Amino acid sequence: MADAPSERTQVHRHSERGDYDRATIDAILDEALICHVAFNDGGGAPRCLPTIHARVGDTIYLHGSKAARAWKALRAGSEVCLVTTIADGLVLARSAFNHSMNYRSVVVFGKAREVTDHEELHTAARAITSHVAPGREDEARMPTDEEYKQTLLLALPLDEASAKVRTGPPKDDEDDRDLPIWAGVLPFVTDPAEPLPSPDLAPDIPVPPSVAGYRRPGRT
Repeated sequence: MADAPSERTQVHRHSERGDYDRATIDAILDEALICHVAFNDGGGAPRCLPTIHARVGDTIYLHGSKAARAWKALRAGSEVCLVTTIADGLVLARSAFNHSMNYRSVVVFGKAREVTDHEELHTAARAITSHVAPGREDEARMPTDEEYKQTLLLALPLDEASAKVRTGPPKDDEDDRDLPIWAGVLPFVTDPAEPLPSPDLAPDIPVPPSVAGYRRPGRT
C-alpha cells in the first residue's frame, strides 16, 4: 500500500482504514456526487461550502459563482481542505458504543488556482457535467463566453490526498455477543427514480441516454 503523501493526510484514528492508493482515491472522487470545501475566508472566519466537483487526471475541478464572496479567498490562494464521503450502510452493533457506518471518504489538501484558459474552462465544464450525469456533456449546450465570465472554476491538484474506508460487519465486544439483540449491516443503495420532464418540454423529445441509463461511476 502507498504511504501517506504528507503528515496532514496521514490517517491516525483507525489507521487500518487509511488508504493512500490513487486508484482508491480516484474511484471515490469519481463516484461521489458532491464535496465540501473548507477554508479560511481571509478575515479569520472559517468557511465550508458544498459544491460540485469533477476529477480529470491529477486535478479536481470545483464549480462556483464569481459573485459569491465566500470563494474570493480561494481565488486568492487560500489553503483548501476538500472532503467527500459516500455512505454505504449503517453498522448496527449490539451495543450503542460499537455502532458505526460503512463509508468511503477522501480528504484533499492544497491550494486551488482559478481556471482562465478557455480550453481548460471547456474541459472543466464538460468534466463537471459528465460527473453529474455521464454522457450529458455530449447532449447539453456547453457554456458561452458570457456564462464563463459568471462562473468560477477552480483547479485543485491531487498532490495531498488520502482515503479512509470502513467495510464489514459490526465489531461487538466479546461480552456482548450473547445478548439477544439484532446486529448487522443495513446497506444503502442510491438509485434514480423515473425521470420527470420539465413542464415546458416539447412532448416529442425523448428521454436521452444519459438519463434513461443513468449510473454513477463504480455502480453496475
